[in-house]
Amino acid sequence: MADAGWPVNKLWRHYGISSATYDKWKAQYGEGLEASDVKRLKELEYGNSRLKRMYEELSLKNAALKDVLAKKL
Repeated sequence: MADAGWPVNKLWRHYGISSATYDKWKAQYGEGLEASDVKRLKELEYGNSRLKRMYEELSLKNAALKDVLAKKL
């Protein structure tokens, strides 16, 4: 719609978002990303968060096993 000549503030009102939300989105994703780029970015962020959770879980298990081994020795 913005490409069709709509002013940005009219778009905000049409979609019910604030200018702060738009500014935050623009700062995070920039103006040059296509929809497919944004989708890929979201997929990468999801995968990254999944890997972080897996790492945290494995770190806790590792620490617990070290504690058990230390008590046995």
